[in-house]
Amino acid sequence: FQLYGYCYQDSNDIPDTLTTITELGSPLEMIQLLQTSWEDRFRICLSLVRLLHYLAHSPLGSVTLLDFRPRQFVIVDGELKVTDLDDASIEESSCTSNSDCFMEFPARNFTLPCSVEGRCQSMNEKRNLYNAYRFFFTYLLPHSAPSSLKPLLDKIVNATGNHSKHDNAKYVLFLVSSPSANSEFTQKCVKSANAKYRRVPEAFIPDENYRCWPSYHHKGCLLSVFDVNEAIEICDSYSQCKAFVLTNQTTWTGRQLVFFKMASNHIMPDPDKITYVKVTD
Repeated sequence: FQLYGYCYQDSNDIPDTLTTITELGSPLEMIQLLQTSWEDRFRICLSLVRLLHYLAHSPLGSVTLLDFRPRQFVIVDGELKVTDLDDASIEESSCTSNSDCFMEFPARNFTLPCSVEGRCQSMNEKRNLYNAYRFFFTYLLPHSAPSSLKPLLDKIVNATGNHSKHDNAKYVLFLVSSPSANSEFTQKCVKSANAKYRRVPEAFIPDENYRCWPSYHHKGCLLSVFDVNEAIEICDSYSQCKAFVLTNQTTWTGRQLVFFKMASNHIMPDPDKITYVKVTD
């Protein structure tokens, strides 16, 4: 969280008080997040992984957030940031045997090894990781994700739920957002555009909208795709889709925004767009 200033106050009425001035964020509402686009939720998960990495390697040592719940976080410019540090701790639990390093969660439990120094190994890090999994990853990552990326996303969710190293999860998250990963997985579901769709360059369909979810446009179906093949796959999955329009706009990950249409009766010239019309039998 960005700190802009602070003031230390020590008086008879309020001793040892520190007031901080930080950047303004929006409260995190999970129901609202589930209604946003997958890429917006992916961006939040990516920022959460960066936070997990910092907490595990902070200048103070490994830091755990004892109250790791959505209400302790805010959204700033699409990034997730922790705002309440009252329950942060750098103390690793002491132990004499592995049985002392028992972590209990509502869905499952873990036992960590006890080090020769008498400390539970990576307990702070593991606690943060599993809480990130149960409060964030399991809801935000798989839900309405691009079908071509679901195999990787399932690996991420399973890895964090099974307490795999979060550095590995971080690598996979960056991999998912890279063009090479999108290319590798979309090639597995390539369909022939020449046989099923007619390409109309420099053209746009202004009307014929239908609503889909999630969409970047509240009155139409505007989704992001890696390439034309993924757009074809999406259009084929909607019975009302008869055409789609490639725009020159992209999301923060570089995926192209595409309008999906229920008809192609009225096509207008537009030098910045390309329309694909489903060929009828």
